[in-house]
Amino acid sequence: MKRSTELSSQDIYHFHEGTWMDSYRKMGAHPTKEAGQIGTRFTVWAPNARRIAVASDHNGWDGFREVGYELQKIELSGLWSVFLAGYSEGDLYKYDIETQGGERQLKADPYAFAAEVRPHTASIICSLEGYEWQDKSWLRSRKPPHDRPLNIYEVHAGTWRQHQDGRLYTYEELAEELPAYVAEMGYTHIELMPLVEHPYDRSWGYQGTGYFAATSRYGEPHQLMAFVDRCHSHGLGVILDWVPGHFAKDAHGLRLFDGSPLYEPADPLIAEKEQWGTLSFDYEKPEVRGFLISNALFWMEMYHIDGIRVDAVSSMLFRDFDRPGGKWRPNRHGGRENLEASAFLRQLNTAVLTRFPHALMMAEESHAFPGVTAPVEQGGLGFTHKWNMGWMNDTLKYISQLPEDRSAGHSLLTFPIWYAFDERYTLPLSHDEVVHGKKSLLDKMPGSYEEKFAGLRLLLGYMMTHPGKKLLFMGGEFGQFIEWRDEAGLDWLLLEYEQHRRLHSFVRTMNHLYLEQRSLWQLDSHPGGFEWIDLQDEEQSVIVYRRKGKAKGESLIAICNFQTHAHAHYRIGVPSQGGYKILLNSDSTRYGGFDYMESSASEGTVLRSEPVVWHGRKNSIVLPLPPLSIVILKREKEARAAVRKKKEPQNLRDEVGLMLPGKHGNRRERIANRRELR
Repeated sequence: MKRSTELSSQDIYHFHEGTWMDSYRKMGAHPTKEAGQIGTRFTVWAPNARRIAVASDHNGWDGFREVGYELQKIELSGLWSVFLAGYSEGDLYKYDIETQGGERQLKADPYAFAAEVRPHTASIICSLEGYEWQDKSWLRSRKPPHDRPLNIYEVHAGTWRQHQDGRLYTYEELAEELPAYVAEMGYTHIELMPLVEHPYDRSWGYQGTGYFAATSRYGEPHQLMAFVDRCHSHGLGVILDWVPGHFAKDAHGLRLFDGSPLYEPADPLIAEKEQWGTLSFDYEKPEVRGFLISNALFWMEMYHIDGIRVDAVSSMLFRDFDRPGGKWRPNRHGGRENLEASAFLRQLNTAVLTRFPHALMMAEESHAFPGVTAPVEQGGLGFTHKWNMGWMNDTLKYISQLPEDRSAGHSLLTFPIWYAFDERYTLPLSHDEVVHGKKSLLDKMPGSYEEKFAGLRLLLGYMMTHPGKKLLFMGGEFGQFIEWRDEAGLDWLLLEYEQHRRLHSFVRTMNHLYLEQRSLWQLDSHPGGFEWIDLQDEEQSVIVYRRKGKAKGESLIAICNFQTHAHAHYRIGVPSQGGYKILLNSDSTRYGGFDYMESSASEGTVLRSEPVVWHGRKNSIVLPLPPLSIVILKREKEARAAVRKKKEPQNLRDEVGLMLPGKHGNRRERIANRRELR
């Protein structure tokens, strides 16, 4: 049993200062032993309540029906606490709160570690102690992420895979299949869409009610810990989507928690998020800031999460976000910026990165707010990375156009480089881009069946060679043909079809090439890591650029042809004379390509330079450039780490089958240990 979890005067002081970063260790319900009795201590913040009691099966869910279940108010603190003997792990409970107006309401515990499976809403007494972690070597090896490879596979746990009868995979079942699959595919991290408890499946977890409770849809807390542990054993980091911008209005949640606006602002022009039907957090209250920061640290401390992606940052930073017609409240200076929210984000990032210097702190910010990834001491928000929404929007707009229209939109390809180094960016092709009528990535591509696959290979190769870390939503790696359905599993049966299998093989090859080639990630946030060779061939929709690493001369050349016609002899300038090996050609038959002049453009072919001035360089090479393709070159003496050309398997289904979910049970030991990359 744990020692008593009674509040100290220091705890109370730091709680009201918003600096009690481990508040979850005493707030909420904690099994313990006091005065020789075994039971549970309950502690809650509700400064405007008249009375509070614990409601449960013990008293027929009426906390005031009989004596002995009421919490005592700690004078002048707004905190209430009681020790109840006989309550133990697994018991259900809620807080029975009587408001100042005399109304009664049953509320889930904001600090509960577990909750009932929806549609039930009670909190569950739960201890997170006792799980035996096996990831000590992983934890010791973690490093700050700036000059490391970062290739994220975004997952919705409920629909990555489902049982044939529609049952969701549990955390245990996901642990058996997902980490091995993702590691073999060459990703470095798994990003999970929110796992906080939430009442409505189709909110995807972005409208939460239990911020400290891992959703019960997929199992129990220790099972989630085992999932994270398994990811670490496969050399994968785990990122969690986290939503401090708003919360659900459901009656059992945080809304009007003690009968008054407590976690939300009192002013509806600040509180209401009409677009989502949710409520903002009140960042002016230090207790609310402390609640959220303690929660972020909780996931890293108790679940060994390696980073968080903060959702909807723009909605936090701007008071007029999604408020047309002037229905918003200016700040104290008359501006639109939410000064309290930006102060909270600085405090958040400072707290997290002080305790976990290796952590990934990603912002989904879409309004060009300055200094999102700049250090707090320099006036920035202090995130380690920011999603590059501009690149995403421009690229998807361009790639969705008919090829004959692309010349006019050539700047959609070239403009993002001009701001690519203003922040530390991640390039996202996320779930938001393949749902609600936006089509899947594959179906966004114009043209014939084969051209759609060629276009998607080109898009993914372009993303992998563009400055910035990488993120791809599940299903994109094998060409999910219909957009993401948030109530059904991915269409893994598509891997029975050749084009999907070969796209899958391309993504795996491209991912491993990314890991092996330092020039693709060492200088992601530095202008010295990128050089245009040709950005002006808009007539033919071709761009040529060079990615550079830290070592002198270490670089790759990428040639992207966004048109459906090929070039038998396409000349490009090169930095120096010599031979240039083709490391990757997306048009190869092994990837489902058109196989345009494969004998002279196959992977492993060495192209010799000529002393012909081109693109402002003294030397140049000529290569066949396939339609809708990306070709990646490396100077021959630098190509030691190049991808070796593989013999085509007699049955490609055998090769892909090794990676399919459900086929990893006895292959765990064969997953490469890639911790040294991080």
